[in-house]
Amino acid sequence: MQGFSNRIVAGQALAEALLEKEYADPVVLALPRGGVPVGLEVARVLGAPLDLVMVRKIGVPYQPELAAAAVVNGAHPELVVNEDIAAHAGLSRKELDGLADVQLKEIKRRRQIYLKGRVQVPVEGRTAILVDDGIATGATTRAALKAVRRRNPAKLVLAVPVAPADTLDALRDDVDEIVCLVTPHFFYAIGAHYVDFNQVPDEEVVRLLEDADRALSVRAMKPGEGELPEN
Repeated sequence: MQGFSNRIVAGQALAEALLEKEYADPVVLALPRGGVPVGLEVARVLGAPLDLVMVRKIGVPYQPELAAAAVVNGAHPELVVNEDIAAHAGLSRKELDGLADVQLKEIKRRRQIYLKGRVQVPVEGRTAILVDDGIATGATTRAALKAVRRRNPAKLVLAVPVAPADTLDALRDDVDEIVCLVTPHFFYAIGAHYVDFNQVPDEEVVRLLEDADRALSVRAMKPGEGELPEN
């Protein structure tokens, strides 16, 4: 089974694949929390800004990792329902709306932690690259893609290290291009394709965003800028 030692290694490999595409004016949009270490590596290599798309999975009550839906906040919160899973779990639309409200509150909490005082990176007219550490059912990803599409990017790219082929096929109408490094024939879970798949804590997300901002500032600095003049 092909996999990655950790998210950083996965991000570096993904970045190299994306660099070959030579996208115009890219901006990297990561899904917290696991997508942020991957997104940082992509942003570094492409010389692109890194921002977040705040999306939350709505899991089946008896199996939280199985996504019945996903929600993205904004002026008009985007709820994307995985109809087959929701029906199998017996979840009504009213119940899903209630679960979405809970997750929207969590998104608000995380925005205050991650993005306080940080200006949102503009996406309109640019190449928006949505990055995560992997995809399983695709509900969370589809919600994020719909939210990004509303921001009018010139091109919308989905980039992930690993995902099942059938999930990617189901997402193709939502994007302009998909870049995925590994599409295993038998897919159990994203974490099964990583040696280290520990959760990324909130403070790590904040640090990674700060690292991305610093890297972009250094890259933008003109040669010789900031150097002391010779005597």
